[in-house]
Amino acid sequence: MLTAVYKSKKKADTFLFVEKRDDFSKVPEPLLTMFGQPIYVMIINLAKRDHLGGADLETVKAALADPDKGYYLQIPPPEENLLSQLRKENGVDSD
Repeated sequence: MLTAVYKSKKKADTFLFVEKRDDFSKVPEPLLTMFGQPIYVMIINLAKRDHLGGADLETVKAALADPDKGYYLQIPPPEENLLSQLRKENGVDSD
């Protein structure tokens, strides 16, 4: 299963996986607007992979194979607010 990977110029560490290179026909227009001009990164064969760096391999495969979707958007995990976490651990912050 070959897939093309693109990175976002607007959103750091955000990647778009599509079935065919330069074919964004299945990606909703609002998502493409938010993503910005896709920057080609590489073609990868998901069938020969055991894992992906920042995404669950089976989730990506399922999204690409789904006839109602045909793409996968990988976004970075939310950033932790380390100051808030430290304050909670020290009992300073109340919810």
